[in-house]
Amino acid sequence: ITCPGVLLKDKQELYLNVFVLGQYSKTECVPAVFPLFFQEKLVFEKEFANIVDPGDLVKLLEFDTAVLQLIQLVPPVGKVLATYEENTRDFLFPDPKLTHGRRGLEREILMKRSPSFTGIAPKLRFSTISIISDSLLSLGRNHIQ
Repeated sequence: ITCPGVLLKDKQELYLNVFVLGQYSKTECVPAVFPLFFQEKLVFEKEFANIVDPGDLVKLLEFDTAVLQLIQLVPPVGKVLATYEENTRDFLFPDPKLTHGRRGLEREILMKRSPSFTGIAPKLRFSTISIISDSLLSLGRNHIQ
């Protein structure tokens, strides 16, 4: 995360909180000095029962929201410095012109800064890789693929 020219008045560490597919995960904490480096892989797995058509999965993902928050460990509960929200479909499967057809290419987005965060909006650089697989579900003696 870059934010040129911004110095944080609070010196407590920061982390990135990520909410995708109904699951939360967060990075390790890093010092409160820009640029922030989170060299981590966050893995989210979700099983969608009763979805057979990929088009139905796309529709579900369009109604779900992915949320990323930059949080500083300021007592008592932490302070949200910036947020990014996007429908999960676009977050996981960005517009092809952004990725140039190469899997896992880095993307850059501007986060929306909170009112208490002074300076320019932080820019987040990240990549996503999505894997969709079929599974066999056992329902009594019948198997559905």
